[in-house]
Amino acid sequence: MEREDPFLFIRDQLRRQRALRNMSQEEFGKRANYSASTVSAVETGTRLIDMPYAKRTDEILDTGGLFESLLRSAQDDAEPIWFKPWLEAERNARQLRCFEPMLIPGLLQTENYARAVLRLDDVRPEAEVEKRLAARMERQEILNRENPPQFVGVIDESALRRREAIMGEQLAYLLRMAELPHVHIHVIPLSAGLHVGLCGPLALAMLADGTWVGHMDDQLSGSPVGAEEGVAALLARWEAVRSIALPEDQSIALMKEIENQHGPQ
Repeated sequence: MEREDPFLFIRDQLRRQRALRNMSQEEFGKRANYSASTVSAVETGTRLIDMPYAKRTDEILDTGGLFESLLRSAQDDAEPIWFKPWLEAERNARQLRCFEPMLIPGLLQTENYARAVLRLDDVRPEAEVEKRLAARMERQEILNRENPPQFVGVIDESALRRREAIMGEQLAYLLRMAELPHVHIHVIPLSAGLHVGLCGPLALAMLADGTWVGHMDDQLSGSPVGAEEGVAALLARWEAVRSIALPEDQSIALMKEIENQHGPQ
């Protein structure tokens, strides 16, 4: 039996809880600082509900965090099963380390860039793209929450020099994120030549007890790395790519130089 779409269930509950309070879409929108058209779009599914909308709904309808909880569960369901152990580690991390040789790290992607990346799988239905996109955007709240983890990202320069039109916006966003005191972005210059990081991306999370959890992606899936030997190997690779990356100020200068090549945003 096919499982009901959790986002459809949320939309049904939004309409039901609003109606139980004899509140029109227009009245709800005024209280929540959304237009009636936005409320309608969320309730009909033409716009996906995001976490700020869910939290505001809980406040207006006094539902005790119901919609925040439902949305978080639905977004987790939108992610593949193999990714969920890493999601848990990422949410509870005190420190995050991420290296990407070909793409911008997920936590630093704009909505347009993330959508384009998800659409690279041309057999993925558009509805799934949008669900995965909403989940990815929600993940980024980790870096904006109170008491966020320290994030250090290393990106190969080749990932910044893609010629797609979305890259100007993406580079501008990277530079804004780099202004946050807990976000540190380093770039491996093309002049570094071949390096061990070109074997693939990696991510590491340090939890509250000081233990590290790793994650690696491949073409089909990804896998958590928790065994001591595996984590030690990833930490060694992390140190290798971090050591050949430019210092933070030089990385920012390089990103600005590349951004300028895309013209004004």
